[in-house]
Amino acid sequence: MQKAGRLELTWVGKYEDKAIEPRILLEDVSKSYGDPSSENMLIHGDNLIALQALQQDFAGRVKCIYIDPPYNTGNAFEYYDDGVEHSIWLNLMRQRLVLLRELLSEEGSIWIQIDDEEQAYLKVLCDEIFGRVNFVNMISVNMKNIAGASGGGEDKRIKKNCEYILIYAKDYYRLDMFKGAYDYEEIGALVERYREEGISWKYSSALVNPGEKIYIGSTVDGTGDEIKIFKRVGFEIKSVNQLMQEDGISERDAYNKYAKYFFVSQMPQSSIRPRVMDKVNEIGRDSELYSIEYVPKTGRNKGKLYEQFYKGKNFRLFAWLRDVSEEIDGSLYKKTLQGTYWNYVSGTKNLTKEGNIEFPNGKKPESLVSRVFDMASDEGDIVLDSFLGSGTSAAVAHKMNRTWIGIEMGDHAYSHCKARLDRVIDGEDSGGITKDYSWKGGGGYHFYELAPSLLVKNDKLPIYQINSSYTFEMLCEAICKIEGFRYKPQDMFHGHSSEKRFIHITTEFINAGYIKSLSARLAEGQSLLIYGTKIQSDMVLPDNIEVKKIPKDLLEKCDFESEV
Repeated sequence: MQKAGRLELTWVGKYEDKAIEPRILLEDVSKSYGDPSSENMLIHGDNLIALQALQQDFAGRVKCIYIDPPYNTGNAFEYYDDGVEHSIWLNLMRQRLVLLRELLSEEGSIWIQIDDEEQAYLKVLCDEIFGRVNFVNMISVNMKNIAGASGGGEDKRIKKNCEYILIYAKDYYRLDMFKGAYDYEEIGALVERYREEGISWKYSSALVNPGEKIYIGSTVDGTGDEIKIFKRVGFEIKSVNQLMQEDGISERDAYNKYAKYFFVSQMPQSSIRPRVMDKVNEIGRDSELYSIEYVPKTGRNKGKLYEQFYKGKNFRLFAWLRDVSEEIDGSLYKKTLQGTYWNYVSGTKNLTKEGNIEFPNGKKPESLVSRVFDMASDEGDIVLDSFLGSGTSAAVAHKMNRTWIGIEMGDHAYSHCKARLDRVIDGEDSGGITKDYSWKGGGGYHFYELAPSLLVKNDKLPIYQINSSYTFEMLCEAICKIEGFRYKPQDMFHGHSSEKRFIHITTEFINAGYIKSLSARLAEGQSLLIYGTKIQSDMVLPDNIEVKKIPKDLLEKCDFESEV
């Protein structure tokens, strides 16, 4: 008899889940900073509880999550208990990933940076939580050189220089297309490097004058749309050496001055080129240069009228340097589309003090995080990091004009994250991606503390009672959050879950008369949940009213023993 089952990763305590208390967030106005209208949030406290606290307002709204959790190697920075037993680490990650998934928008993605100690286990765990079909990629990130002083001593194992970023979608089929990730190298320096390394540099000719275009006929693309064909008369093509001599300029200056004219001719595998060749040969070829105009169905020029050039009897296609380069601060840079290997060795130089914050052995370059946010989000989107560390992700998101949520535990939420972000807002952070995004300062954030647990054990009796630090307003907001109501005091009601479902909370004695007075305020079709500390027994309740006892019925909803 065949047994049914499923592929999964198991460990001690995997299914010993507790319902986490959804704490309320208390703004510390003395620590909030900058523009009070900002929607950015810096939260101090345990990220598991904080993620639960965010569910009501942010479930399905976060476009991109980047986290750099403790790697469980026993070598992490002092602020985390990182060397925990393997099963505990997996359980901690599972609980948080489940909540993070709920916060993602349907078009969103999560990027998790990890090393090879836990990468394989984390991959299987994420397959379970997000679904294997929603796995997007794994990026290998070169974080350090292994040669020289930084490489360490000899060992049986191959020296580590790579970390990994696992990428998962909330829903792969609804995931927005990632923008391309590019590496940049100044053209002049690149040409010199190619020459030194014996690599052939192809972009050495420039179409400085495209000449007169004369229409000679048309053909069609695969869907029957017109492709207009022109012959070019009086065109001029010059080599980079000619341009240098004629203008009396250096090679680097020639590339900067004539950047948009440089090209390399190619023999592409395309359905367009043979159609053009056949039509020109049919008409009669009497020029060395032809151009076409059509609207591509795919690629970077999709949907736009586009011009292409073909040269010689084999109709070699012009590929333009301008399509693979970008002008930055007056200089031309070759941009190379990156795949699943990213080299960030140079980005880790002087990283220790980036953001004017020292955070050894755990900090990531702003340039790395900005690449993630640039690929997977747009200005105004909500991004989140629940392992904020030294505040890098929030600082990057702020400079990139994203709305951000950062969660961090311990005193370094104040000494590292807050201090760094305040400098960003004041325009005093000149490092990282500041220059790339022309950041001058501005914006703000709200600083939140997690409220203590709503219910606490009595010092002498085996019972729970309302935390004495809670005001009545805090009590009402906490119960609303636990029951899934939106806290919004109005008239006799403290919140609502819909237009017809309301909640009322009281520490007064609830009897039949009390119920009757509340019932009179309900319209037809509306219902009410009442929470109270003192309730008359044996009451006959209307069908649209439910009464619950504090703390008894709250204890059945969630666990009140989690530590902040």
